[in-house]
Amino acid sequence: ADIYFLFSGLIGRSWAMVFAAGGLRVKLYDIAQQQLTSALENICKQMKELEESGFLKGTSSVEQQLALISVCTDLKAAVEGATFIQECTPENLELKKKIFGQLDLIVGDNVILSSSTSCLLPSKLFTGLKHVKQCIVSHPVNPPYFVPLVEIVPHPETDPSTTERTYALMKKIGQSPVKLNREIEGFVLNRLQYAVISEAWRLVGEGVISPTDLDLVMSDGLGMRYAFIGPLETMHLNAEG
Repeated sequence: ADIYFLFSGLIGRSWAMVFAAGGLRVKLYDIAQQQLTSALENICKQMKELEESGFLKGTSSVEQQLALISVCTDLKAAVEGATFIQECTPENLELKKKIFGQLDLIVGDNVILSSSTSCLLPSKLFTGLKHVKQCIVSHPVNPPYFVPLVEIVPHPETDPSTTERTYALMKKIGQSPVKLNREIEGFVLNRLQYAVISEAWRLVGEGVISPTDLDLVMSDGLGMRYAFIGPLETMHLNAEG
């Protein structure tokens, strides 16, 4: 089976659970063994709770899924045999660039280098890397175990096959990938979110509605509709004229 490799923070742990539920072998890498030990304990505890409440993803048992996850503190060993690498370090450009710089020196030509960043542009992360064609952003929505959307954002030099392979992989593990044709500040999810938030501030600030009622408009109105269909489909299906 293919080996996937991540970092062991909150997003890394959640990603690892999603990949393992999809039946894929995962290697979690981190610089501190203690971090990895607690990550494994946390994953085990979460999976058991999910199984008890009937929300465990995938068709295999907790034991079978846990058996797919291993840990590693050696970057070279972690990368060996990997076909897809999902970076999950904190949202710090210099740190991420350093990691991708290290990876760039040790990976082969068929590995996809993917970042979980929620706001850093691929051109800032990957420009200058010799494996830039294999680089892409796969932005999950926290927590990825329950929220399936993944925004796939290419670098201007990303090879189309990298985008296609990433899209197919996300589909395979049960996520809902969307492809951005080019990079843009904030990607798409956050741009839509910012538009809603800025109008919410305006309506409350101008005294049109209270904060509590504004939230109700979303949770008991728009949000219920948007949980099933998007704004463009809503307009398309609206009453004629």
